[in-house]
Amino acid sequence: MTHTQLFIMSLTSPKKLGAVRFMPIGKVLQYAFLLVTILTVFSFARFTTGVTDSTLDMSGLMEYVEDIRFLLYPVAFILLFIVNTLLLFARISLYALVGTLFMHSMQRRGEYRNVWRTATFAITWATLLSIVFEFVPIPAIITTSIAIFITMLFIFIGLTKYPKLPPTTK
Repeated sequence: MTHTQLFIMSLTSPKKLGAVRFMPIGKVLQYAFLLVTILTVFSFARFTTGVTDSTLDMSGLMEYVEDIRFLLYPVAFILLFIVNTLLLFARISLYALVGTLFMHSMQRRGEYRNVWRTATFAITWATLLSIVFEFVPIPAIITTSIAIFITMLFIFIGLTKYPKLPPTTK
């Protein structure tokens, strides 16, 4: 599957998220870095517009920023990429941990690595919504709650497609 197909699938059909557990980890990591790149480009755009807007009234600082702009922007982009990577992978890992607990309580067969793959695709809506919510004056606790709810709902729907554990005989 192409990255575009994976992106559309992760947005439109949470039932197929159970099938991504068989996907090679390389493809899953590529998709995760695609999400990181989207976040970084958005964050960098916000950073570049924020620097010029917030420093207009301070001529000395604006002059300094103009002098080091050739260094400031590449370093800022690299740092944003690293921070976004760290945060996204931590979020995916936490969602996968909670999803693993759900999986065991639902008596489904799977491992943490399978749920991690499912969580990587389930986090797509939360990632896009975090970008959209930057433009909407909603408190951060509400936007975070919405993102968590949607991601966990997609993981839960994906986990329903995992095979059930065989009945234990005693």
